Amino acid sequence: MKAVEDAFRAAGVAGWLHAEDVDTGRSVRVRADEPVVLASVFKVPLLVAFFRQAAAGLLDPAERVTLRPGDRAEGPTGTSILLDDVTLSLRDLAALMITVSDNAAADALYDRVGGADAVNAVLAGLGLTATRITGDARELFAGMLADAGAADFGELWARLDEPGLLERIRALNPVLTSRSTPREMAALLGLVWRDEAAPPAACAQMRRMFGLQVWPHRLSAGFPFDDVRVGGKTGTLPTIRNEIGVVEYPDGGRYAVAVFTRAARPVAALPQADAVIGAAARLAVEALRRPRRP
Repeated sequence: MKAVEDAFRAAGVAGWLHAEDVDTGRSVRVRADEPVVLASVFKVPLLVAFFRQAAAGLLDPAERVTLRPGDRAEGPTGTSILLDDVTLSLRDLAALMITVSDNAAADALYDRVGGADAVNAVLAGLGLTATRITGDARELFAGMLADAGAADFGELWARLDEPGLLERIRALNPVLTSRSTPREMAALLGLVWRDEAAPPAACAQMRRMFGLQVWPHRLSAGFPFDDVRVGGKTGTLPTIRNEIGVVEYPDGGRYAVAVFTRAARPVAALPQADAVIGAAARLAVEALRRPRRP
């Protein structure tokens, strides 16, 4: 879709997109079958695996887990930033994982469901064969520091423009890290919104969590209307800015959108790269909402 390609180019990013009508399957695509880095979007397949296990009676979503400071993954949000022990239910950890992208909460759920093998088995069962999870947040961040030879993330960010550094970081290479395609991530959301990813009650809980995500600067920015609902999940790493979500209109239209971007500039703040996710999504959804030509 040329308008989407032009938007990505103007924002200074490479972009990949798949948008589809949840109920008809009609779609708009920009390199939708190419592999992309999931970053924190890996938490969406993890969420589905968790709720499927809960529905099957393999775990109790009300089970309480204590997260101790020394055992928690790093991160700028949620329990990752707290100084004391935190005790929460598994389902509340799931809510924090999605709404504020809590890395420590995600890792606790990852361990409880059985790690990558369990999540990948769910994905394979849903027919999402291009999607693969390779590790949790703690492993992701430890690998980034090791690949960069950096002592901490402050040093890593300070050195991102060092020649060859980005190419050494496996977490930024979709062949070597948790990965998917825009088409498969949009398909996974479609399964959740059609009550096909898990039993209906479990899918309803997942939709509620996606709708409570706090970040307004990417996908939601493209739909600033009081009567349009957007639920989604972001993912962020150096040069990587992603979001997948579902846009729901008051007339019943539902559109699953997956947008993945990679910026040319290795800087932490790049507002145009965030904004183009919403802009590209809106262009795609508006194209899907236009009547088909005879």
